[in-house]
Amino acid sequence: MNRRVFGLSAVAAAALFASAAHAQQGPIKIGLIMPYSGQFADAAAQMDNAIKLFVKQNGDTVAGRKIEFIRKDTGGIAPDVAKRLAQELVVRDGVDILAGFVLTPNALAAGDVSDQAKKFMVVMNAATSIITTKSPYMVRTSLTTPQLNQALGEWAVKKDGQKKVYTMVSDFGPGLDAEGAFALGFKEAGGEVIGQVKMPVANPDFAAFVQRAKDLNPESIYIWVPGGAQPGALGKALAERGIDARKTKVMGQLEVTDDNALKTLGDAALGIITAGHYDPAHKSAKNDAFVKAFNADYGRNPDYFSIGGWDGMQLIYDTLKKTGGKTDAQAMIDAAKGMAWESPRGPISIDPETRDIIQTVYIRRVEKVDGKLQNVEFDKVENVKDPVKERMKNKK
Repeated sequence: MNRRVFGLSAVAAAALFASAAHAQQGPIKIGLIMPYSGQFADAAAQMDNAIKLFVKQNGDTVAGRKIEFIRKDTGGIAPDVAKRLAQELVVRDGVDILAGFVLTPNALAAGDVSDQAKKFMVVMNAATSIITTKSPYMVRTSLTTPQLNQALGEWAVKKDGQKKVYTMVSDFGPGLDAEGAFALGFKEAGGEVIGQVKMPVANPDFAAFVQRAKDLNPESIYIWVPGGAQPGALGKALAERGIDARKTKVMGQLEVTDDNALKTLGDAALGIITAGHYDPAHKSAKNDAFVKAFNADYGRNPDYFSIGGWDGMQLIYDTLKKTGGKTDAQAMIDAAKGMAWESPRGPISIDPETRDIIQTVYIRRVEKVDGKLQNVEFDKVENVKDPVKERMKNKK
């Protein structure tokens, strides 16, 4: 085989051959690129389970064409692997749509293939704002990090009356992005960031960092750490140093108090305020049905990875119905722009200018409901766009 077969020029050429298959109205092939193994495997499982549940409930045929999936494992954060897999899916497997993408580096790498090969691409989780600028045929059904955190910063000042905050975040890309967005929202609303600390990602000594925060006796603390074991460890350090989230306000992004974190945190989680776009406890008929069906099939609650997969499939199905089964990337992206529907998370739509999601950001507080810890929504910010792209648009 020619050594250039997996180059972008070859990928673009392969897209031309795909048109013949489309003309024959064969199956629509969706290539799912996710970390099915490694430390992010559970996130991929949650997303893929929602995809499977959607197909189970809505059928595997859309606009007269059968839907087929080809799954590829990146093994973790591996942009080179993700790009190669996307190329193979286009050239070898003849996929019509690229989807999945739990992690930002992988989504960015595959975006090059979407652009060059002119393939419709649905990002179902990766949350860095810039991602959708990598390809004009890309759309996102999850969130952006600034979307949640800037909304939380603005809310803290305007609605909760906070004046001063201390920030504690992990010292790598996602943590810095989250803090930057929160601090911008907080300061633009009239608040002051009185101090900040960057914590190492690997094996941080949370006790020392929490003590530094306590010495300043701040009115409120904003935290961001990766999901998994760290929220519980940080919560324990807060409790041991006498910082009670019901007295000193502790805020963060939804991972800080997701289902797994709550099991570890215990009562130390009580009072923590987070901004999130989805929680299985969200009250609506659609979400009640979604959570019930997900539990019936998989024995656990869906999470924010799940909702990205579910709504990603909703977008794909509705887009194909609108195009009459046509999978030409331009036709699909034109159909997707401005699309709106009622999700289990609430009303959502696709921004026709940025191809990013517009949604409600829910402000939640950890409380005990029937003896169990739960994120209870008590306020919301509606119709939130990605603020980074909004600023870029306003500068033009």
